[in-house]
Amino acid sequence: MKKITITPGDALIIVDVQNDFLPGGSLAVKHGEEVVPVLNHYIALFQAKGLPIFATRDWHPANHCSFQAQGGMWPPHCIASTPGAAFAAQLDLPPDARIISKATTPDKDAYSGFEETELDSLLRAAGVRRIFVGGLATEYCVLNTVKDARLHNYPTFLLDDAVRAVNVHPADQRLALEEMLRLGAEPTGIEALE
Repeated sequence: MKKITITPGDALIIVDVQNDFLPGGSLAVKHGEEVVPVLNHYIALFQAKGLPIFATRDWHPANHCSFQAQGGMWPPHCIASTPGAAFAAQLDLPPDARIISKATTPDKDAYSGFEETELDSLLRAAGVRRIFVGGLATEYCVLNTVKDARLHNYPTFLLDDAVRAVNVHPADQRLALEEMLRLGAEPTGIEALE
């Protein structure tokens, strides 16, 4: 894996590392907790260089369209202002991390951190040119955030040691990773960054 030097113009995007996606949560991602210490290393690296950190979160109303009771495919999860919607307690988000809430209205789902949010305008205002993405879950919110990052022409690095999948179907993680690479995202890991 080639070395990548983190420089001004880079930003870290942490996707949906929320209690409901961790063990014991209502929509737990298998081994989802394993991303937290790895992401903390990335956070420390970006903080040490004074670079911006963004964290997306599902912030659903109680009657959100993605929930099974409303005909969606998921159990209720990440309902705004509940413990399940809180970021993992062990995640060392700095006080100045920018929080991006998504899927906040009952009738619209959003897997991407860019969808109907201010993420793109905040990145551009901060002078961000490259983004580094990790979090949960690989084949849903990570994949769609990476897709939209590429649509917005950001060179995008996938932190492949800091993602985990729901794997409703056994091949979902592999197919999502292949799709992100096809879209031009570059896989990398903590050992490669400096």
